[in-house]
Amino acid sequence: MREKLKAQDWFIFYKKFGIYVLLAVTFVVFALFAESFLSSKNIINVLRQISMLGIATVAVTFLMISGGIDLSIGGQAALTGIVAGILIVNYHLPWGLAVLAAMAVCVAVSLLNTFIAIKLNIFPMIVTLGTMQILNALSNVTTNGKPIYGMPAGLVSLGQGYAGPFPVPVIIFALVTAAAWFILNKTYFGRSVFAIGGNSEASRLTGIDVEKNRYIIAGICGFIISIASILVLARNTSAQPNPVSSFAFDCMTACVLGGVSFIGGGGQIGGAIAGVCIIGMLNNGMLLMGVDPNWQGVIKGVVLIIAVGIDCVQRKPKKVKLRATVKEQI
Repeated sequence: MREKLKAQDWFIFYKKFGIYVLLAVTFVVFALFAESFLSSKNIINVLRQISMLGIATVAVTFLMISGGIDLSIGGQAALTGIVAGILIVNYHLPWGLAVLAAMAVCVAVSLLNTFIAIKLNIFPMIVTLGTMQILNALSNVTTNGKPIYGMPAGLVSLGQGYAGPFPVPVIIFALVTAAAWFILNKTYFGRSVFAIGGNSEASRLTGIDVEKNRYIIAGICGFIISIASILVLARNTSAQPNPVSSFAFDCMTACVLGGVSFIGGGGQIGGAIAGVCIIGMLNNGMLLMGVDPNWQGVIKGVVLIIAVGIDCVQRKPKKVKLRATVKEQI
């Protein structure tokens, strides 16, 4: 009994503070062993790098809390940038209108994924796995696998400019995060997101329009992903076929690492952002230490498996307790 209590206490501690302890440990390790890690130039570089991933992770947090998943967000981001690039360079559309049109395409793709999953009753992972392949192929076909150059200075400033001492992408990241936190924690819709992820059928019986809310979540996700995509386009000064191919994997790793449940119903924006910071420091710190990029992928894969395993084990006692209660009632 004492061992079970100790295990439960550990899981409770991990859920509340574990990610922040890991964040501090990661920072200290690279501060000690990675040369130039603490330089102001490198810190600014890390913040700029994690801002795009962080914005995308906010989108994935909405999806995962609601019990959804989208493997195609990298493809959505790539296609968004390419659509904007083509409209600007080939059709000479003002960059503001081109960006809005490209963002609308990203939202439409996200809504289409949800429509197919709901109407054909297909698991979202399967649907988005298919659309991921389609979007990646379209991105390469429309560009012949080559970047599209010629982005205007106004657009480039979104990815490379500064507002005071802070890069513009970092400020946009902070605003998106704050808005997402408010929606999830201070609105009825936010409570519905958690309820749907915890038990969609029970949510439906309590009067929540599950299908409508899933479309709203998909729209929010597509919109936020499009913001990240435009910032990547602006930072690279070109539209590239595969600029963010690892977006889906890195975002899910950051979310699960930060305590967002892989099966829905639990998690917080703060934890997911801490997970983003850890992923960003891992990428940057290992690069400074000269670690082979392939080993970086191995390490991030191990981190994801461990985080998912902890989440599953932590939920197991609740399932056992629920079964025992049902048996007693019978």
